[in-house]
Amino acid sequence: MTKSDDLARIIIGCKNGDSECFSQLVDIYAGRCYGYFYRMTGNKEVSDDLLSELFVRVVEKIGSQKGGSFEGWLFKTASNIFYDYLRDKQRQKKLFELEGNQPEIKSAETERLEDDEIDKLQKQLKRLDMDTKELIMLRFYSELSFKEIAAMRSEPIGTTLSKLHRGLKKLRELMEQ
Repeated sequence: MTKSDDLARIIIGCKNGDSECFSQLVDIYAGRCYGYFYRMTGNKEVSDDLLSELFVRVVEKIGSQKGGSFEGWLFKTASNIFYDYLRDKQRQKKLFELEGNQPEIKSAETERLEDDEIDKLQKQLKRLDMDTKELIMLRFYSELSFKEIAAMRSEPIGTTLSKLHRGLKKLRELMEQ
């Protein structure tokens, strides 16, 4: 039995409500999904929360996944959760500004994490626009193919390749500074 046959069997089991199959799915994808969230947020606790939300949503919505790449569907769901998180964060920031009660943005813990754990690449990734950063994360940290990313983003593969090429060129320039 091949790896893709095993994955197909696990996905079918999840769609049928098999908790053991769901546990196997979490084992297979938790690391990659956590890496995606961590590289997008730079925060361990937020990444843990987003990862939990992702797998709750997978349980709820796996029946809607039809054909195509499961990984593409999974990372599209992860991307949607991340952008929901950004919208919520933006709403909270506006609410605090309206109340005139804006809390300190960075906690001591966040600063310590940045100083201790975020290397030069992570810092330079933060300087990229969100679309470019997401493309790089999906390709290199989530290990999706160009075809899967293009399908997920509903754009021609050439457009995806071009955007990724420009993004990597910009990242290289930032790294050389």
